[in-house]
Amino acid sequence: MSDALDKAEAAVREASTDTAAVQLAFAAMELAKLATQQQAQQPSQQHACEHQHKQGRSAGEWIGIACAVCVGSVGLAFASIAIAIAACCATGCFLILRSIWQSTQKGK
Repeated sequence: MSDALDKAEAAVREASTDTAAVQLAFAAMELAKLATQQQAQQPSQQHACEHQHKQGRSAGEWIGIACAVCVGSVGLAFASIAIAIAACCATGCFLILRSIWQSTQKGK
């Protein structure tokens, strides 16, 4: 299309004395400009969509998720150890109390 515009502008320069030729050249230039504008607008109209595309997670987000999972799993491990220690202590206390109860029952 730019070749057509260049030819039309050259025709305008050559025919500057003839008014009919100038008018035709101006008309050709206007048509070429309109055709160029329409071609530029068509691809944008075809590919325009109204919804937003969701971007994937970045590397920083994945590292943050991995760190949160690691901290959570370490916390869960410490909680499990604390529950196991508490269960052992409770069992020991119950065994000692049962032994004391049995010895007091025999003493009666």
